[in-house]
Amino acid sequence: MNGLKVLFHINELSRWQIVLGNITNFLNDVGQDNANIEVVINGEAVSIFKNRCQPAEGGGLCDGSINGSLLEQMEKLSKVGVKFVACRNALKGQLVDEESLPDFVTVVPAGITEIVRKQAEGYAYIKP
Repeated sequence: MNGLKVLFHINELSRWQIVLGNITNFLNDVGQDNANIEVVINGEAVSIFKNRCQPAEGGGLCDGSINGSLLEQMEKLSKVGVKFVACRNALKGQLVDEESLPDFVTVVPAGITEIVRKQAEGYAYIKP
């Protein structure tokens, strides 16, 4: 991906739909080949991965649950190049097992440090 570098930050569980909507709207506006997007997940927002249901053989991530729908949206965005990065400190704090995370989520030691690094690399910081 080339072009615009954007960092979306989410730390509130209730903001997931807004964040994913913002990313979708952004990509629709600029085109997926014109953006490099990373989503840093910390705080209580990592609890979206808590107790997620296991996929059926050959099936999707979940049933029709709200979390399942959000996870499916995240997976679709990851397939067009959006990176999802979770904070290890937050995962521990919210008692989320790293091994249970979807394959499209990368873990970093500290979300705040990741934000600072990305801003130093010229990423625009967005916190919906």
